[in-house]
Amino acid sequence: MSLRAEIIRFCLPWFMRPRFPTYYQVEDERRQVACFARLVPPPPRGTKLTMLDAGGVKAERITTPRSLPNRYILHLHGGAYLVGFPALFRDFTWRIADVTGAHVLCIDYRLAPEHPFPAAIEDVVAAYRWLISEFAEPRHIAFIGDSSGGGLALASMMRLRDDGMPLPAAAVLLSPWTDLALTGQSLTEYGSSDPMVPVELMPKAVELYLAGADPRSPYASPLYGDPEGLPPTLIFVGSDEALRDDAVRMAERLRAVDSDVELEIWPHMFHTWPMFARILSEGRAAIARIGAFLQARLC
Repeated sequence: MSLRAEIIRFCLPWFMRPRFPTYYQVEDERRQVACFARLVPPPPRGTKLTMLDAGGVKAERITTPRSLPNRYILHLHGGAYLVGFPALFRDFTWRIADVTGAHVLCIDYRLAPEHPFPAAIEDVVAAYRWLISEFAEPRHIAFIGDSSGGGLALASMMRLRDDGMPLPAAAVLLSPWTDLALTGQSLTEYGSSDPMVPVELMPKAVELYLAGADPRSPYASPLYGDPEGLPPTLIFVGSDEALRDDAVRMAERLRAVDSDVELEIWPHMFHTWPMFARILSEGRAAIARIGAFLQARLC
């Protein structure tokens, strides 16, 4: 763990925890996140941003000079299914586009509580169908999801498989939230020390997203689904973050059906640290690792 990572880990609770009061209001959090998005640095010169209607789903496409015409990454952002939008992740998505030689399509999927489960999955499926009909074959496409977006990526691939659709060539999951039943031991073990995940508010997020649906439904919690037939998957998680066990147990489920899965547990890293690549060497190393993994699997 680099000195800079230690400093960031020490400072994050001071920045993050005040944003999560005991009396949580989604609209208040969305306003704060929108303010934070104004601080996200713009992509470098030569990067192209295009707003699209991806099969009825609002989306943002990021292209760099290295992006190949028929190679796409579908990025599903985190935010507990309640907050988040593509502009918030531009400093990550342009890096992914550059290191993979792909276009990155970050979709603005519908959020709860206005649009509860399974609206987000429906949007992913619609955007993916549009993508393969307009721009790229499945063998040229990969999914990337962070936090709740990682769980959404898995759930959406299960839904696509169950619908008889061809799956993408690969998937990358960053600290994925795969168990909305909240049974992971690491939630208790590291819940008070994780600087990024407000464990005390996760039951409320589950309530708002599921709106009464079963938290062990495979499309809500991929950990309880059948991962048979899913594409090669790379999973990153920190060794002492609250969602560690969601990632570890999901990797075990994938291995149990002989799926090609690589689990990397990075010592002392915090939740979704690759998003901090601009200021963190471990973040840049993770981006490079994602690039190598996907370059080897995308035609």
